[in-house]
Amino acid sequence: MSEKHEYPFQNPDLPLDQRVEDLVSRLTLDEKINLMCQYQDEIPRLGIKPYKHGTEAAHGMAWLGEATSFPQPIGLACTWDTELLQRIGSAIGDEARGFYKRNPAINGLTLWAPTVDMERDPRWGRTEEAYGEDPHLTGKLSSALVRGLQGDDPFYLKAVASLKHFIGNNNEINRGDCSVSIDPRNMKEYYLKAFEIPFKEGGAKSMMTAYNSANGVPANLNTDVNTIVKQEWGMDGFVVSDAGDVLGTVNDHKYVDTYKEAVALTIKAGVDSITDDHDISKQAIRDALAERMLTESDLDRALRNTFRVRFRLGEFDPDERNPYASIDESVILKPEHVQLSLEAVRKSVVLLKNDGSLPLQADKLSKVAVIGPLGGKVYRDWYSGTLPYAITPLEGIMKQLSASGQSVRFASGCDHVKLKAKASGNYVGLSADEKRTLVADKSIADEAETFEVTDWGWNGHTLISSSNGRYLTTDDERVTASSEHIWEWFTKEMFHVRHDQGGAAITTWNDRPIRVDKMSGELSVQDGSPRDADGFEFEKVEDGIRDAVDAARESEVAVVFVGNHPLINGKETIDRPDLTLAESQERLIKEVYAANPNTIVVIVGSYPFAIPWVDEHIPAVLYCSHAGHEIGTALADVLFGKYNPAGKLNMTWYSSVDQLGEFMDYDIIKSERTYQYFTGKPLYPFGHGLSYASFEYDEFQLDADRIAESGTVKAKLRVRNTGTITGEEVVQLYTHVEGSRVKRPLRQLQAFRRISLSAGESAIVEFQLRATDLTFWDVTRERFCLEQGNCHVWIGASSSDIRLTGTIAVEGEQVPARNPQATIKAINYDDYEGVIIGENTEGGSSVIAVAPTAWIRFDDVAYGSGVTSFNARVSGKYGACIEIRRGSPTGPLVGSCELLNKESGWHTVSCRAELHEGTESLCLVLKGELRIGSFQFFS
Repeated sequence: MSEKHEYPFQNPDLPLDQRVEDLVSRLTLDEKINLMCQYQDEIPRLGIKPYKHGTEAAHGMAWLGEATSFPQPIGLACTWDTELLQRIGSAIGDEARGFYKRNPAINGLTLWAPTVDMERDPRWGRTEEAYGEDPHLTGKLSSALVRGLQGDDPFYLKAVASLKHFIGNNNEINRGDCSVSIDPRNMKEYYLKAFEIPFKEGGAKSMMTAYNSANGVPANLNTDVNTIVKQEWGMDGFVVSDAGDVLGTVNDHKYVDTYKEAVALTIKAGVDSITDDHDISKQAIRDALAERMLTESDLDRALRNTFRVRFRLGEFDPDERNPYASIDESVILKPEHVQLSLEAVRKSVVLLKNDGSLPLQADKLSKVAVIGPLGGKVYRDWYSGTLPYAITPLEGIMKQLSASGQSVRFASGCDHVKLKAKASGNYVGLSADEKRTLVADKSIADEAETFEVTDWGWNGHTLISSSNGRYLTTDDERVTASSEHIWEWFTKEMFHVRHDQGGAAITTWNDRPIRVDKMSGELSVQDGSPRDADGFEFEKVEDGIRDAVDAARESEVAVVFVGNHPLINGKETIDRPDLTLAESQERLIKEVYAANPNTIVVIVGSYPFAIPWVDEHIPAVLYCSHAGHEIGTALADVLFGKYNPAGKLNMTWYSSVDQLGEFMDYDIIKSERTYQYFTGKPLYPFGHGLSYASFEYDEFQLDADRIAESGTVKAKLRVRNTGTITGEEVVQLYTHVEGSRVKRPLRQLQAFRRISLSAGESAIVEFQLRATDLTFWDVTRERFCLEQGNCHVWIGASSSDIRLTGTIAVEGEQVPARNPQATIKAINYDDYEGVIIGENTEGGSSVIAVAPTAWIRFDDVAYGSGVTSFNARVSGKYGACIEIRRGSPTGPLVGSCELLNKESGWHTVSCRAELHEGTESLCLVLKGELRIGSFQFFS
């Protein structure tokens, strides 16, 4: 007998869309409004439980208590291992279910991960959160994580992956109100491609919009959410806004004047769930409905998307039908997950350089020096979970050597100091209740507190009390030694210390001056500028570098651990000031190396670093991201050869910031960003990573010598481990297409595979190259084009270490010349100078002149006979003009249009423009304040 259900939506045997439609139809308007925000209301009469959209899970479940922690996403990407990423995703999905079982109203199953943003510039403060500079690598790894998170059941979802942040999000500077300029080729070939793969191949069921605007339009209003993500890519889940960005459409972007406009435009643009102040957002929805900016059907559409996902999570079905419903809290931190975390850290470690110093041989060492501020600490970033334990690199190395009786000496390289107020001569000490006070009698030196000072560069310091082991911190009124760790949205344990000949001024995390209260003697935070801070003398009790040098000199090998703190100088809201290590760390490495040339440097960091001196002088260099509780075990395993490293860089490591262009330039093609277009010599190339084994590539075959539209070519090769130990190799396939119409990538990753081979073992590796992989976005016809020419196929161990080559003929098309008598969008230029792309309120985007010398060039324009006039849709200031020139910005002038309309808004300008029959480039030189949407020639 079939089970009876009060409502059709409760019947799990009905089609999903029918159930969703039935549920939404039974909601009152007020109930619908109350379901439009992140925390969805309970509706008891329909059996709808309270539900939260959004739980952080970038590299493990975050903010919910102790959970398994995996390497930061930048570290996960260095594994180049899709199978591993899927297993990690599955473990995170399991633990999400465990936390959901603990508290389903708060611990939701829609997870805000992975971060798919393209990292075209490594100075981005959130570089740690994403998968690198290549859309193929990012897309494939993200897809694997998504598949693991969401599970493999054909209907039920273990959890839901929300890809973030759509789109063009690679800066923290003014992220809430800035607009990034991205032309059609960059958008289609680079920024969108990374998101397309995890939607189409990974089946991601959710997405988050970004804080920034793209081409003048706030991301939560981007029409691509509907037209590309939902329609073209077929995403059938829901879209969520980032925290605060819907109201930020008014508060930050100043795009509209009222919250009712903001929520109406956001929901119509395809955002289905608002992550913002609930009371304000819900009232704004009511106001928008009352003024017919929104209709109830707009809410219905959004709620169908959110409930389509909630149904597939099994919320409305009997547990016995859902294979994931039985997962409980016992999965959190289960041994298999912890072991997987250790495996992930090992696989993520990149051997940047090795002259034979590694691996270390424990049985031939008697004394090892572990040095550096990252040697005795394990730090977590903002999106880390609570660590149940943490093995530091020092502990990992000591464990490796404990059985053989070797000694390990540790030196952090950090000074231990006493702080003396210059004005009074009194020392800073600890009161009984551990508040900051000044010792009244400066002669009582043993009551003066000693602090370990870590210099993170760019004036950023942390200070730890020697008496209680706690960080100096502030509540923005007083300064106390009371923080057990560094982990909050605002890093209030970081102090700016500015030294000069007369001492040092100390200011807080937000650069407010610290003064000595004359009455209480406490350190207090004042309003004012850094110059208003009291002066302090830093009296060294222990010289950190001298201690490190002594340790290095008396040891056979010195292992120096340097890098960054994940919440200082580069994080969410803060972009990095440079690519270098902190100057103090560079100095530490140099002094240790001078004392003991047998020095190894291990960089533990959230992003690439510029370390040319280190690369030139240090015998062996390792890189590892911040990686959670097992980082020390994994690094020690690699250092002592118990694990053979095989990680590969997911980003180019540059020699200097001088090799990068302007930070906010999102055009990777013209500015020659990333390994795809970079013409300089990198410090370490994309895909680079060494091994203790060696690998030989041979027997390369392509199963065809040409490729046509919809076709494929298979590449096959043999890889042999010619070393003496088991090792893994990441085989990488790149292409370079010789094109005549546009500038193509110098090299482009098309496929990769991580394989494990024992000594002497070989394996056949096969890749499939599709014709669609070789296309580019043709701006003249606004579609992808397979262009006729040759494609070079390169197989190697990195983007610069190519071992095998081949060539295939591409049987494509030749892009026809532009027809100037058809409407040409201004943004579909071939080259430009002094312009950005912004909004066109008539639809689409426009080109905006932002420099005195501004022009856009259109190549291969075919003029027929009798072309005599030019029209353009423009908006700008009276007196601005467009010069029409042949060939180049300084070529022959054939016409000039001046803006004579004093009214604001878009209008048409026209002028005479006689062009001779033929095909050539056309330049529009833009003078004055104006933007152009489109243009056309007439006979």
